[in-house]
Amino acid sequence: MKPVAFDYRRATSLDDVFHLLDRYGDDGRILAGGQSLVPTLNMRLMAPRAVIDINRVPDLDAIRATPEGLVIGALVRQEAIERSNVVKQRAPLLSMAVPHIGHAAIRTRGTIGGSLALADPAAELPACAVALDATIRLARRGATRDVAAREFFRGVYTTALEPGEIVTEIAVPTRGAAWRWAFDELARRHGDFALAGLAAGVRLDGDAVAESRLVFFGVDTKPARATRAEAALAGRRVDAAALDTAARALDRDLDPPGDIHGSPALRRHLARVLLSRVVRQLAEDRGIAGSRCVAEDRS
Repeated sequence: MKPVAFDYRRATSLDDVFHLLDRYGDDGRILAGGQSLVPTLNMRLMAPRAVIDINRVPDLDAIRATPEGLVIGALVRQEAIERSNVVKQRAPLLSMAVPHIGHAAIRTRGTIGGSLALADPAAELPACAVALDATIRLARRGATRDVAAREFFRGVYTTALEPGEIVTEIAVPTRGAAWRWAFDELARRHGDFALAGLAAGVRLDGDAVAESRLVFFGVDTKPARATRAEAALAGRRVDAAALDTAARALDRDLDPPGDIHGSPALRRHLARVLLSRVVRQLAEDRGIAGSRCVAEDRS
């Protein structure tokens, strides 16, 4: 199929973007990487009056190490994040996660800002943003504001973005070297959206968990931080008993949806598998970035 006819507008500055958003209102759609927008247009699930291309807007495609931490522009391609040594040093969780976003061709065009603004509950980068306690920077005509990632994602394809606003960058605070990070997901095929995934960080005190950040995706309407499971691990050595307690607590953290790809019971089971696997390996100082396939729903 082909999209319904629309106006194509190429912005060359943020002022251009805001002018066009004012002009078209809800009938204007931002084009960054286009990996979600273009298929939606072609399937006629969306019929905007205008598509506003922001790829020529300067200063939105840089990765910078700053005193506040790592700052990544909204137009930075996922493939650039995957290759960046600065990201590997400052936010290794992102480096681990990006290779599991679709396929290489998708990552050469897809942007971090586009992924965050779309807020697909099965996407990797929103979960990483919450796990890293990142700040998402938004701009509109005459104003900017910062929104914590944990508050930015509101539900399925729903965010804190207000009319006339766009994502401009994401800021990731610096964490101590004591933090260990890991990323894992379970999907039917490589490149598919995950049935369940986990972006995780752990800080140990000796052989006990001092602090953890466990953010699941694909198992709720938005990235789901498992605070009860984190509390169950706090102060404990990572052994079978601690993991079992955390897994039971996790059942109260998550409310997985069911669809044609997997039942709530399957997703809940996969989340428990990921929790045990990832936390155990982090405790053994073996950060992972795995992607495994699930053959079928046997729940």
